[in-house]
Amino acid sequence: MGVATGPLDMSEGRPPRNRARGRLQLILILLVVIGPMILATGMYKLQFWVPEGRSYHGEMIGNGLGLADLGVQAPAERWQLLVSAPKDCNVDCQQLVYLARQINIGLGRDASRAGHALASGEPVSGAYLSRLESEYPQLQRYPLDATRYGAIAPNRSEAQLWIVDPHGNLVLRYDAKVKGKDVLNDLRHLLKLSNIG
Repeated sequence: MGVATGPLDMSEGRPPRNRARGRLQLILILLVVIGPMILATGMYKLQFWVPEGRSYHGEMIGNGLGLADLGVQAPAERWQLLVSAPKDCNVDCQQLVYLARQINIGLGRDASRAGHALASGEPVSGAYLSRLESEYPQLQRYPLDATRYGAIAPNRSEAQLWIVDPHGNLVLRYDAKVKGKDVLNDLRHLLKLSNIG
């Protein structure tokens, strides 16, 4: 009886057909793992197969602009509904301020995660200021740098509503004709997805 003294080479006994099959399985496993990442990167970089549909109602900002770029120097601690008025707060601006407060209230138990604010390029009139102080005690007011605002804001002469995240990034923009329910749905969706603020 002879005893094997060297290492056992299993590949010698395996037929070439089994080796090819094993390599094919390895390649398929790698394709399943790495393939989706390559496809997703290609879709992002080359912009193909990107869905046209969207689930939000405003204009997505998504380019890294923040409050300072908009011309507002304000602390960002929670989500914010910011009304911007490049001049004084006219009828459209006043309607958006009212809408922002109603949306904030409409958040229900999540109302403490968001606030509402007004940034205007000119001081508001005395009559409207006293109304703000009595009817909108939670409203934050900030000055607006009209030069910086005009550089990035579309429709720079009109009042607009912005959703701002707790880091001060601009997320969504709406014009004065927006429906409150649409903004509320967008903000609820953002709050649901976010664990900040």
